[in-house]
Formats: sequence, structure tokens, C-alpha cells
Amino acid sequence: MTKDQKNEAIEVLKEKFNQYNNFYITNTEALSVAQVNKLRKICFDKNVEMKVAKNTLIKKALEGIDAERYSGVFDSLSGVTALLFSEDAKEPAMIISSFRAETKTEKPVLKAAFIDMDVFVGNDQLEALKTLKSKNELIGEIIGLLQSPVTNVLSGLNAGSKLASLLKALEDRQPQEVEA
Repeated sequence: MTKDQKNEAIEVLKEKFNQYNNFYITNTEALSVAQVNKLRKICFDKNVEMKVAKNTLIKKALEGIDAERYSGVFDSLSGVTALLFSEDAKEPAMIISSFRAETKTEKPVLKAAFIDMDVFVGNDQLEALKTLKSKNELIGEIIGLLQSPVTNVLSGLNAGSKLASLLKALEDRQPQEVEA
């Protein structure tokens, strides 16, 4: 690669890192060409961008954006590296897990994941990443929690008014039975 080609590759990577808040660093070494192509297709179908790049170029791109912010992933940049970029923080984890199950391999291996400023290092973090909730899921849960007390109060008031109506009906009935 010429110096110009390297600089161009670094700029392309910078654009990707700036475009996405989430990316996974994986090791796809020992996967066959057919398996890599299959993984790329799955990623494409799930709106996850997969890019293979040299570790030095990835590191230079990240350092060019904010070396301190991305310093937690630098130690993971060794061996064969494939990057998975996604808007959905857990989608790449789901893809990796299902791909492994389908192909009965332990590849790709998760080296690190950068999720909204948090760094998850190591393949053992995959299960935790699969359970992450999206921003919309969290907002939905919060709205549900906020609505729950209001619903309870309203149903309590509604039950209270029904009880009052029942007591009033019994009260109105009682004098008639006494007179008879």
C-alpha cells in the first residue's frame, strides 16, 4: 500500500467511526472465504457494516479522532481484524452468536466492542452485549414505569367511585325494606 492509499483508508475508517456510536472488533482468522462471505451477507441483511482493515490503520484512524476516547480498544488491535459497525448496539453480538451456532465454530471471536463510550473487552463479553437494550427499548420501559402509578391511581379512583355507588344503592334500598 502506498502512503496515499493508507491515508485514504484511514479517512474512510474515520468516517465510519464518526458515523456510528457502536462498533465491534472481531477476529475472523481461520474462517474460510465462503464463511466470511456468508458473514458479510448476514451483516448486510441486518444493516451492519463489516470492514476488514489493518490494525495500524484502525489505530491511526481512532487516534486521529480522539485517542483518549478510544484508548480502551487499542490493546485489542492484533491479529486479523474485522470491524462491525451498527446503529443497534446488540445486533452484531446477535449476528456473531447465531453465526457461531450455525457454523459450529468459535469464530468470529469478539476482541472488543465500543458501545456509546463504553468498552467491552474480550470474547466473554458477548453474552452481556446480547442483552443490551436499545435506546427505544429503555425509553419504552421508562414510559411504562411512569404510566404504571397513574394507571393504579385511576383504577383506584374508579374502584372507589364504584364502591361509593354500591354503598349509595344499598343505602337507598335499606329504608324501603324497613318500611315494608
